Amino acid sequence: MRFAMKFITTTVTQLWQGNVFSEIENAYASGLGWLITFCCDTGDCLEPRTRQKVAGMLDGLVKVGWMDCTSQEQLCDSFQVTSGVTALFPPGSSLDLQGSVLWLNTLDSKEIYNEVINHLPDLEQLTGDNFQSKLAHHRWLVGRVDCIADSKLCQSLYIHAPCVAVFKGLGIHDFEIHHGKDVLYNIVGFARDSVRAHVTTLRPDNFPSDRKEPWLVDFFAPWCPPCRALLPELRKASIQLAGQMKFGTLDCTIHHNLCSTYKIQAYPTTVIFNGSSVHEYEGQHSADGILEFIQDLVSPSVMILDPSSFSEKVKGRAEGQIWAVDFYAPWCGPCQALIPEWRRMARLLSGQILVGSVDCQQHQSFCQGQGVRSYPEIRLYLGNARQPERYTSYNGWNRDSHSLRSWALSSLPRASVDLTPESFRSLVLSGQDHWVLDFYAPWCGPCQHFAPEFEVLARVLKGKVRAGKVDCQAHHQTCQSAGITAYPTVRFYPYLGTRRYENSGEHINSRDSNVIADIITQRLQQLSPRLHNKLKTEL
Repeated sequence: MRFAMKFITTTVTQLWQGNVFSEIENAYASGLGWLITFCCDTGDCLEPRTRQKVAGMLDGLVKVGWMDCTSQEQLCDSFQVTSGVTALFPPGSSLDLQGSVLWLNTLDSKEIYNEVINHLPDLEQLTGDNFQSKLAHHRWLVGRVDCIADSKLCQSLYIHAPCVAVFKGLGIHDFEIHHGKDVLYNIVGFARDSVRAHVTTLRPDNFPSDRKEPWLVDFFAPWCPPCRALLPELRKASIQLAGQMKFGTLDCTIHHNLCSTYKIQAYPTTVIFNGSSVHEYEGQHSADGILEFIQDLVSPSVMILDPSSFSEKVKGRAEGQIWAVDFYAPWCGPCQALIPEWRRMARLLSGQILVGSVDCQQHQSFCQGQGVRSYPEIRLYLGNARQPERYTSYNGWNRDSHSLRSWALSSLPRASVDLTPESFRSLVLSGQDHWVLDFYAPWCGPCQHFAPEFEVLARVLKGKVRAGKVDCQAHHQTCQSAGITAYPTVRFYPYLGTRRYENSGEHINSRDSNVIADIITQRLQQLSPRLHNKLKTEL
C-alpha cells in the first residue's frame, strides 16, 4: 500500500478562513463539488492516508479537502459542524437547501467513493428519437442508451451487450467500442485516445470490401488478450497514418459470417485492403511494426522470389552483386518471428546488398532442390558471378536485424582501413585527403556494435572521404594525443589546403551512419569555397 500511495499525487487542500470560500467558488464554477472532512476533538474524520487515497480515486470528479475545527472553530460552526464528520458539497449546494449536502457516515475509502459516485448527476438519457440529433449538435456529450427500451437502435449498431462507445462526431455510424476493463480511468483513457485516433468499429454495412481507399482491418475477439493489447497500438498507428489509410476493427464473435468470408481462423488477424489487393499483416503487434509493414508495402525492401526470379536475379547476378535470401515456411513460428527483422535488415542494407525471400511451402520442390532442409534457412550469395551456386549460411543464434546485418556486411570487402601511428601521421595529419576515423577498443561492446555501421558510412562516403579505424588498445599513445576518452569516438579530419592538422580533428556525436554522412556532407559544402580560395592563394 505504501508503494502504491507514492504514485498518488492528487492534492488534498487544507481549508481555513482565508481560502475556503474562494476554493469552493472556483470549484463550483468548474462544475466540481467538494468532499470535506472536518476534524474535531470528538467524532471521526478521515486520516491523512485515507484522504489522499480518496482524492486519487475521485480525481477530476470532486475536490478533496480537510478542516481543522480545533483552530477554525467558528468556521466549522458556520458549516453546522460540531464533531468530526465528512460531507460532500455538490456544485450549487448550500446548507440552506435541504438534502443538497451529503453527510457521510463511513471512514472506508471504497464506501465513500461509491456514495459520491451515486450522488453525482445521472447521465443524459438518449433515445432512438433524439440520438442522432444529440450527437450532431454536441461537441462533447456523455450519455446512456437503454437498449431494452430502444432495442432497434442498439440492434442497428450491432450492440448486444452493455458497452461504452465513443462517437467521433461524424454521425452515428462512426464510433469505436471500448473492450478494456470497466474501470473509470480505463474508460476515460480510452475516450481520450479514441477521439484523437481514427479507428472505427466495423459492421457489415460499413465494411470496406469494395472501397478504393486503403483500409487496415483488425479481425479480433474481445476475449482474446493479444487482441485487446493490439487495439491501443492500432490507435497510435492510425494517428501516424491519418489521411493515408483508414483503420477499422471487426468483432468476429458478433460478425461470424463476415469473418468466415475472409477465412479468419486466428485472432488477431490484421489485413490491409487496398483496392483489389489484400495483404495479411505479418509482424509484431505494435504501432511501429504496423508502420514498418505498411512502409514495406509502399516501398518493398524485400523481393519475393520464385524459382524463375531466383534463377534470373540470384543465380544470374552481376559481378560484385550480393544477395541475402531467406527460405521460409508460413507455418514455421521462428520464420514468422524473423519476418519483421528481415525487412528491417533489408532497409538497413539498402543500396549495398539485395535481399529476398522464398516461400518454401509454395515452392516446396524448388527449395528441396536447393538443399533447404530446415526453416528459416538464411543464405548469402556472394558477389562472384562465376560461382553462382556459392553461398554461406547464417548459423548465429540471434536473428535480429542488427546481428543479421553485421553478418551480411562482414562478407563485403572492407571499405575502411586500419591505421597505425605512422599511417595516422602520414595519411591523416599530413595527407591531402578528408578522413573520418573510428577510434575503438577490441573489448568494447558498443564498438563492436558500431563497426558495421562505420563500414556503411565508409561505403556511403567512398570517393569523397576516406575512412580509417584506430585500435586504441594497440595504439594507446596515438589515441591519447588525439584526446580520445571514450569508445567508440568518431572524428572528422578535413583537408584544409595545408599539410598540417590538429591531432583532435572534429568530434561527431553520433553512431548513425546516415546522420554522420549528412554532417560530413554539410561540412564539405562549407569547406568547398574556403578550400578553393586557399589553394588559389597558394598557387
